[in-house]
Amino acid sequence: MPPFRNLVSDSTLVQETIDLLRDCGGRAPATEIADSVFKISHIDAELASLLVADLVRDDHRFKVFDGQTVELLTNNVETQPLEELDFVVVDVEATGAKTPPNRLIELGAYRIRYGRIVDEFVTLVNPELPIPRFVASLTHITNDMVKAAPVFAEIAPRWLEFVSDAVLVAHNAPFDTNFLNHEISRVYPGHRMVNSHICTVKLCRRTLPGLANYRLDTIANHFSINIFNRHRAGSDALATAEIFIRLLSKLNGHGVRDLATARTFRVIEDPQEALPLLPTF
Repeated sequence: MPPFRNLVSDSTLVQETIDLLRDCGGRAPATEIADSVFKISHIDAELASLLVADLVRDDHRFKVFDGQTVELLTNNVETQPLEELDFVVVDVEATGAKTPPNRLIELGAYRIRYGRIVDEFVTLVNPELPIPRFVASLTHITNDMVKAAPVFAEIAPRWLEFVSDAVLVAHNAPFDTNFLNHEISRVYPGHRMVNSHICTVKLCRRTLPGLANYRLDTIANHFSINIFNRHRAGSDALATAEIFIRLLSKLNGHGVRDLATARTFRVIEDPQEALPLLPTF
């Protein structure tokens, strides 16, 4: 197991075990897990314990009691006060939109703590394959620029240490997190980042109703935030971080105090404002 707490197994068997434990109130005997996940019925309790212990070994999301009962430990990130959480706002540039076969060419991230940017992580990445002309034109990142840049395997340990247990934030988070996990799986096969994440596109749709669209440029303009170098990971991540800081302030003004509530909070427009004016006689 790699020495990073934010890396976990990407095994479907592990995910099935998590789903089972959630359905069982967070705890279940190893024999039940062996029956449901491994499809082994009437298994000896000792053998079941060995199988399940090996499956969840070194995974901090689980705790095994007496070698025979497995408990899913509570992730308190969702209920922890927002002001106590660290957030890492990330943006990536890549050779294309899908993984595989595309690879990262730049990674930019900013850590937010107590509503302020306190640290940054910005680097070009050698994708080990040519950058398409369209991508080079869009990002102004050329093959010559990434030739001497580190490959992702060289920056992966530093990246995972930088993120640590922070909540990841990104504009269109599935894109960025999928690319990061694709790259991580190449370095640490069978593993992915376990960090919770939140998408500023979704958050802005729910907290800033009525905008023409929810592209990064539009939202930055709404908050009078300049993006100095569009389609570069560092610049876009910085703009997203500044947007997210303003969203945190807005959420606080609406009494939203934790991540779980932030995920579902929605500004309701006054329906009276949407009604047409009727003529008076």
